[in-house]
Amino acid sequence: MRHFDDLFQIAADRHGGAEALENLLSQPKPQSDLEALPDAFWLATITKCIFQAGFNWKVIENKWDGFEAAFDGFDLGRCAFMDDEKFDALLTDTRIVRNGTKIATVRDNAAFLLELRAEGGVGKTLGGWPSTDYVGLLDMLKKRGSRLGAMTGQYAMRFAGRDAFILSRDVTARLIAEGVVDKQPSSKRAMAAVQAAFNTWMEQSGRPLTQISQILARSL
Repeated sequence: MRHFDDLFQIAADRHGGAEALENLLSQPKPQSDLEALPDAFWLATITKCIFQAGFNWKVIENKWDGFEAAFDGFDLGRCAFMDDEKFDALLTDTRIVRNGTKIATVRDNAAFLLELRAEGGVGKTLGGWPSTDYVGLLDMLKKRGSRLGAMTGQYAMRFAGRDAFILSRDVTARLIAEGVVDKQPSSKRAMAAVQAAFNTWMEQSGRPLTQISQILARSL
């Protein structure tokens, strides 16, 4: 596995130099900002990523105002205690994408976030989870959330603004090239190896997971 400086240089050479590459990178929100985000924001972000999975993202984006209205602004209490009458109405609501399985995740994930609220806070848990154990956060989302495994949980955390890597095709290709994994990581062992590699690169560079992930993606 190469030193991060070497990987940064590869990416910089492909994107017009170091300054040009830096301009392409994003900065995750500070933990204090993440903790202050309303709970409805987290449910909305998670829901958008679930509905975008396997679907045209532009369609979901164009309908998003309808989603906000249909799901009562993603209020956790209202969504978690959605009754059958409300659920059945959503199945025919043209303001949203009428996928029953995904609609059900809103109710399930609202209940999950209510649990996190009771355990100390949604933003504190999701935003404050240490980057050095990001795979632990992803595992928790997969186990306790609804349809938050694989890439969906990764995108949800990135779009929420927390420090996060995304195991896209290009990032995975770089991890394979560096000998970290030999295929798309999914097992606990492979994910632990990914986390260890990112931890090493964080220590070498002083950069967050988000930027390291973006640099890896641009190194191919």
